[in-house]
Amino acid sequence: METSKRFLVLSLVPGIGPARIKAIAGHFPDLKDLPFADILMLARIHGIGEPLARQVHDFFRDRQLLGNAEKAAEEQLAKLHRIGACLLTLSDPLYPSLLREIYDPPPCLFVRGNPQCLGKTGIAVVGTRKATPYGKQCTSMFCRELAGSGAVIFSGLAYGIDMAAHTAALEASGTTVAVLAGGVDTIYTDPKGTLWPKIIEQGALVSEEWLGSEIIPAKFPKRNRVISGLSSGTLVIESDLKGGSLITAAAALEQNREVFAVPGNIFSKTSRGTNDLIQKGLAKAVMNVGDIIAELGPQFGTGCSERQESQTILPEMNFTPIEKKIVDRLDKQSVHIDVLAAESGIDIPNLLVNLFELELKGIVTQFPGQFFQKKYR
Repeated sequence: METSKRFLVLSLVPGIGPARIKAIAGHFPDLKDLPFADILMLARIHGIGEPLARQVHDFFRDRQLLGNAEKAAEEQLAKLHRIGACLLTLSDPLYPSLLREIYDPPPCLFVRGNPQCLGKTGIAVVGTRKATPYGKQCTSMFCRELAGSGAVIFSGLAYGIDMAAHTAALEASGTTVAVLAGGVDTIYTDPKGTLWPKIIEQGALVSEEWLGSEIIPAKFPKRNRVISGLSSGTLVIESDLKGGSLITAAAALEQNREVFAVPGNIFSKTSRGTNDLIQKGLAKAVMNVGDIIAELGPQFGTGCSERQESQTILPEMNFTPIEKKIVDRLDKQSVHIDVLAAESGIDIPNLLVNLFELELKGIVTQFPGQFFQKKYR
């Protein structure tokens, strides 16, 4: 029996979860000798004890139970092969080292895309599903610069901030990884495939859930600990006082990882959670990528500085007064049209006409969600 199959079989033993499988794998790295271990040997493993040791022992000696588990594992491996995916186990050299460090790492990771990107330096970016233009603009700014510097953007492919994070990373030609609460064969938040095929091309979809498994609420907190576990730090952009992004932040703190939060409007519900994290000293307030680099180290900043140095100023052109006003306001960070209208004093219909002209001139780039950015060359 190959190692991947052994881990899948072990995960089907009743009463065995990720933390206990980690402990067992510490004694039997490839699980090859596990079926031959006696009860006393199993009971000596930390966190197992005699009752569970007996259960594991009996499971591997029950031909029917073991046969059914092996069949289910073989079916999973066949399905993975059909969709071009792979399985990483705790004994695999490609298993991400940061995730291996947490108390309860998934014993099996189902991966569609490049499994090597899971072990690269990266940051988790999470937030509310009800993202505001401010939240989307912040997400675009942080993720474009981080992804452009070579950092992997980890998120959960949920609506709102998560989607904006993946999108910004892809548009910066960076690497992004989506951690799913269901199987990697069912992407329920993106059924039309607008985003996830691109994520596979430039990163990966990953889950600890078996293919075809049902998506239930209890799986989302499990998923969130994986998002933070893969990352050197977690950035929360917009959250109310309750929500999945705060669960991810709490998981990051338990895993001894850095937590960052973008401050927001004190009157906005979508900023109450982030502001609370900052106020309680649980997260560092960040206003730019430099704030993150200061905590996480230069591996996040090298590419950013190189990219900025390689950019040159725009060529001299004859602009109309309105066009000049727009160009002077725009910079390398994308801005939502509502913000641009408020700051420039130009009404949105007039803005759209002039922005379109600037796009034709190659001066401005438009991104999804009506975000605009000055084009650098």
